[in-house]
Amino acid sequence: MANNDSIKKTLTVALSLCVVCSVVVSTAAVALRPTQQQNQELDRKTNILQVANLMEPGKSVEQQFGEITQRVVDLRSGKYADDIDPDRFDQIASTQDPAMSRTLSGPQDRAGLGGRVENYATVYLVGDPDKPDEIILPVRGQGLWSLMLGYLALEGDGNTVVGLSFYDQGETPGLGGEVDNPRWKSLWPGKEIYPEDSTEPAIRLVKGGVGSNTPDAEHKVDALSGATLTSTGVTNLLQFWMGDEGFANYLARFRDTSQGA
Repeated sequence: MANNDSIKKTLTVALSLCVVCSVVVSTAAVALRPTQQQNQELDRKTNILQVANLMEPGKSVEQQFGEITQRVVDLRSGKYADDIDPDRFDQIASTQDPAMSRTLSGPQDRAGLGGRVENYATVYLVGDPDKPDEIILPVRGQGLWSLMLGYLALEGDGNTVVGLSFYDQGETPGLGGEVDNPRWKSLWPGKEIYPEDSTEPAIRLVKGGVGSNTPDAEHKVDALSGATLTSTGVTNLLQFWMGDEGFANYLARFRDTSQGA
């Protein structure tokens, strides 16, 4: 009579269980992928609406997002790249394609993007795409512990901040993680990215608090308490994306229009 406790039978049962579990997990992953993608897309749209202060109770996210136009911008020229479909374009993934991205030298990579930046970026326009009420821009950069990814919403003048929000970050809770604190985020509306008659971004975080008597207060926001490196990271990523390697050329047209040029 065979021994049911033999090593051979034990290994056979264990292997069979592994195969069955692998099939179940793989099947579930494939079956759930469309739902996961839908949830990711819903989360993206929700974050964009929130940073632009466009969320309205009683309306679906899809309904509200219908008021937003997506366009792809060539960061080098500041012009729209209408041959690229914004619904299919993966901005971050494009950094892995040499034809869709470019190398950054050490000083150029202020945001800590790993030495490469995409040539194209998706922007979101609220209202009339030619004269938008708001312009929402994707931004990202290195903090203390993580790559922080977020959106910056500007008024149609291409300069005045509506809101800043990070939807993905792994900074220290209670310190750098305060980039998610509504109180800190409430300091951003009304701040200005550029000084008058300048294409160099002046927006930055500063220690010690910003008051009405602070010089250039319109370009300064309180740094995160106890989180110097995260605060520096926020300054660096904003100055990078609002600078020549980012959206400066694109935003110039809106600033010229608002100034009557």
